[in-house]
Amino acid sequence: MAWLSALGLMSGTSYDGVDVALVDTNGEEIGRMGPTFYRPYGEGERAVLREAMTAAAELSDRTARPPPLSDAEDLVTRTHAEAVEAFMAANGMEPQDIAVVGFHGQTVLHDPPRRLTVQLGQGQALARRLGIPVVHDFRAADVAAGGQGAPFVPVFHRALVRLLHAAGPVAVLNIGGVANITYIDGEADLIACDIGPGNALIDDFMRERTGRPHDAEGRAAAAGQVDEAAIERILAHPFFAEPAPKSLDRNAFRNWIAANQSLSGKSLEDGAATLTALTAAAIGRAITLLPRRPQSYIVAGGGIRNPVLMEMLSARLAPARVATADAIGWSADALEAQAFAYLAVRSLNGLPLSFPSTTGVPQPMTGGVVAKP
Repeated sequence: MAWLSALGLMSGTSYDGVDVALVDTNGEEIGRMGPTFYRPYGEGERAVLREAMTAAAELSDRTARPPPLSDAEDLVTRTHAEAVEAFMAANGMEPQDIAVVGFHGQTVLHDPPRRLTVQLGQGQALARRLGIPVVHDFRAADVAAGGQGAPFVPVFHRALVRLLHAAGPVAVLNIGGVANITYIDGEADLIACDIGPGNALIDDFMRERTGRPHDAEGRAAAAGQVDEAAIERILAHPFFAEPAPKSLDRNAFRNWIAANQSLSGKSLEDGAATLTALTAAAIGRAITLLPRRPQSYIVAGGGIRNPVLMEMLSARLAPARVATADAIGWSADALEAQAFAYLAVRSLNGLPLSFPSTTGVPQPMTGGVVAKP
């Protein structure tokens, strides 16, 4: 298959900004990892996205766009276009230098039991503005077929791990708003799933208490005491005992946490410490559901910027080696954007994006919708 230069775009469940990454790939192998770019959202833009996420909970039709959602979709499309244009300007590139753009969009609702997943973003409008073909709406076909629609990047993780020639099993952890895992053991079937809260609960707690978007460097958590009894109550939720594949909406545990952790009665520091420990504990619990314990873990996503969380993870996962994606030469921040560049080329080539062991779809499935300029 032909090698193509693809651009991937990602705005994750933490909705902090747009990541842009260039990847040369044929949809199977990975060649050059090109430059990356980040376009942060302003606080006003994040407020628009938060309002859309609240409104999306009422959706029963994934194509419906009442005003909070239509406003957010316009915002998502515009900011992603601006990010691509800034990336091309910074790297001296023209539209003809890029074969395809993988446009994930902004997830505002993910409810596989109702066969609903909504990623805001107008692929056709983006393709017209950029003058580049755009692959978008990656998850819809999987969910419509009865799959979980997430996680969607395990096949990319496997391509990266093959380049490492590492002894297996290897687990790739992504700690964004939601935490997910890819389990790779040679040529055995991939296993992947969402495994619990990532940064979303910590970020929301910090925003509500302080107005700050996150616990910078884990400083609040470092000064607090972990409520281990509360963590055990939360881990009693049936989700944590379910086998893979399984997936979560960003806000899936908000009500459960409110009922079982009594955050309102905790100090800022104790609440942050307990929520941080919950993320690590959920990951530790997920490992018990795997066929074999991984020999090493590669951690990506915003969670690696929290040293308290990383220390807790290392303790939970010992004696296995825990390394950040950056430490092994990957880009922790741009990894998901790179993945959607890779998936866009797989989509163009009709290759599967999701599998029975990663999303629960009945058979390996391709996906994505191609929009031409």
